[in-house]
Amino acid sequence: MRINFIKCHGSGNDFALVDARGVVRDDAEWAVIARALADRRGAVGSDGLLLLTDGDGQHAFGMRMFNSDGSEAETCLNGLRCVARAGFEALGIDQALVRLKTSGAEVRRDPDLAPGVVTISELAGPASLELDDWPMTIGRHQNVQMPIAGLPSDRAFTAVAIPNPHLIAFVDTIDDAELVAVGSFCETAPDWLPNRANVSFVEVRGAAELFVRTCERGVGLTDSCGSAMAASLFAACLTERAAFDAEVTVFNRGGLVKGCAAPDGMVRLSGNATWEWAGSAAIDLARAIAGDVRVDRHFNDEIAAWAAAIEGR
Repeated sequence: MRINFIKCHGSGNDFALVDARGVVRDDAEWAVIARALADRRGAVGSDGLLLLTDGDGQHAFGMRMFNSDGSEAETCLNGLRCVARAGFEALGIDQALVRLKTSGAEVRRDPDLAPGVVTISELAGPASLELDDWPMTIGRHQNVQMPIAGLPSDRAFTAVAIPNPHLIAFVDTIDDAELVAVGSFCETAPDWLPNRANVSFVEVRGAAELFVRTCERGVGLTDSCGSAMAASLFAACLTERAAFDAEVTVFNRGGLVKGCAAPDGMVRLSGNATWEWAGSAAIDLARAIAGDVRVDRHFNDEIAAWAAAIEGR
């Protein structure tokens, strides 16, 4: 089987993006394709697989996202910007309502955040604090700035779903080893957290800047996770570390987004959707391996524009 795709990224969160409109494949097959294309040791490598899917009566198009382990996420906000760009270009539009796995999101083309950097705005939410919906069974219905018994950390966490589940801890200095320990524990899916969770440590860098580092469910330690940036921004506003309805720059190792959280839980992010190259790969479904990669086009101008935008950040 040969799969055509675009290698792209949002804030350094990289993906293989497939136009799957009109394509009939079962979930198990997509999961294998994701494992093949997103294998960092393989021929392509990425944080996950994005699918541009058909729309319906309410949505111009849809999005699905599979992690590198083949699991499907409720959403992926860095990936959503990339899918939105692909949908806009395919349909000749510049704003849309997008169907996600369990929700929807508004997207629109924004002015470039830097010269040559294609920029998409996305409105997601509402963020939820209700643990029964995750589910996370810890003897209370919400967890805001409180330690969670059972985690290998005594830090205070805020639990937010947007709709991916996130555990957010604000720290003076990020310790990757501690972050990975907490994230790896959540990956074991204990009885009280059966659907696992993304875990982020967040540094507050002034009144309008955050730095987020995430151990992502189904991926591991990642340079960027869009829904984690959105959840962290909402949690920062909820705990009065940032202001609701004010623009905040959210940084990560992959780059940055501009964000604004509202008291009703809606979070708007504006960030890049950058094409790196377009091509195809042969997929061995029996072994979940991608090979015989063919690159049809490099987007060197976009790569250079993004590098210039984040230089010195």
